[in-house]
Amino acid sequence: MAKKESNQHLAILQDIRKKIFKPVYLLMGDESYYIDLICDAIIDNALNETERDFNQTILYGADVDDFAVVVNAAKRFPMMAEHQLIVVKEAQNIRGIDSLSYYLQKPLMSTILVICYKNGSLKNKKIVAGIEKIGLVYESKKLYDNQLPTFITNYVATKSLSIDPKAASMMADFVGNDLSRLSGELDKLAISLPEGSMRITPEAVERNVGISKDFNNFELLNAIITRNVSKAAQIVQYFEQNPKNNPLVVTISVLFNFFSNLMLCYFAADRSENGIQRELNLRSVYQVRDYVTAMRNYNAYKCIDIIELIRQYDARSKGIGSGAMSNDGDLLRELVFKIMYTPYQK
Repeated sequence: MAKKESNQHLAILQDIRKKIFKPVYLLMGDESYYIDLICDAIIDNALNETERDFNQTILYGADVDDFAVVVNAAKRFPMMAEHQLIVVKEAQNIRGIDSLSYYLQKPLMSTILVICYKNGSLKNKKIVAGIEKIGLVYESKKLYDNQLPTFITNYVATKSLSIDPKAASMMADFVGNDLSRLSGELDKLAISLPEGSMRITPEAVERNVGISKDFNNFELLNAIITRNVSKAAQIVQYFEQNPKNNPLVVTISVLFNFFSNLMLCYFAADRSENGIQRELNLRSVYQVRDYVTAMRNYNAYKCIDIIELIRQYDARSKGIGSGAMSNDGDLLRELVFKIMYTPYQK
């Protein structure tokens, strides 16, 4: 059965570390981070150092003309080892994958064949079904922006560290959903922490990554939630002066995600902090309190209007119906003003 949710990679990694291997793995999808993570784990655990010289083959799509080359390699027997490992990287660039169907009918159980198919999913249903029957298919999808803080929290936890919710939001806004780059930046942050420090703070992010702890999307959203007009104006001005570090498209995405979730809160059967936490699947109580505060300051009708406003300004930022106004700073200033001041329409 194909595994699609990113957290299911943990079960796969657990089996690999226990030396429980499938004869064929198909690792595919738009998110390369989990594909590389699982592939690297197999390489690290399938063979010991003395076995690798004769039993490990890594093929690259740019160097292989036809999948028949892969099939022929998979049919070899291991030398003085229980398994041989065949890893195919950039498999999406290799033609003739249909030839794999014959191998799947009678795979060599001493071979571990790992197919890394990136930038999309394999559309050949016959091949996918054949691999699912004898091996494992894992589909790695891009995370949504609102899933990034959870990824960041879980990632730093693997290093026996914790991270402040504000710091996690700052990193998510700055890096985006490129998980390979994001994990690299978090690794640098972990190394840079003072000896004995076990928590990544906004100050640590500001010091080592270069993001302002006072002027960022986290603080802008907080100012809008609490209707702090002066603070919101200062942050908008800072964004206008530093457009490269604060792109409008990211800010619009942050605002849209928050108010879309806020709309869900109005339909929640239980609007208590615990109820909202369950409804939105939030990990931090601080996030819950933001929604509780926003519900006091923006009712459901206003929330609908705000979502429509954000859609309009997203379109205008892309040149659709923008008229004479094209400056991102002006667009953001006008959007924030309308969010905080314009009365809702019943």
